Amino acid sequence: MGDLDRVIGLAGDLTPEQEPDVVWEVKILIILLFLANAFLKFVWSNRLFGYCAVVMAAVPNDARDARAASRARKAGEINITAARGFNRGLRSLYFALATAAWLLGSEALIAATLVTVLVLLRREFASQSRAVLMQPDDSETHTQT
Repeated sequence: MGDLDRVIGLAGDLTPEQEPDVVWEVKILIILLFLANAFLKFVWSNRLFGYCAVVMAAVPNDARDARAASRARKAGEINITAARGFNRGLRSLYFALATAAWLLGSEALIAATLVTVLVLLRREFASQSRAVLMQPDDSETHTQT
């Protein structure tokens, strides 16, 4: 934001349109908001993963202990919340990169956003990792037979 003239000069070499300084500031501010959101999501999820580790360590080793199931359930819920925050931080980073294409023009922003959405859809719903995670556990297949 402090050296906006360099950014405008660089982007001006790549795009034919000239925009007022306030437009460039807004574009950069939106990118920074995505990045700040990602940072805060990562920090919070890191903290929750730490809480999860502490709660997991407090789960009694004896499965018959009355506290075991409750503490394991708490650890699982905290872990789910932490993972959700981490994933949202990643998505925010992806869209910050897509928003950076806005410096090249609105068409570049639209294209980068579409590519980002397609990449996210593929990674979240059509990836090999998801297919592995969706396979039933060995214990689930044995109890069904």
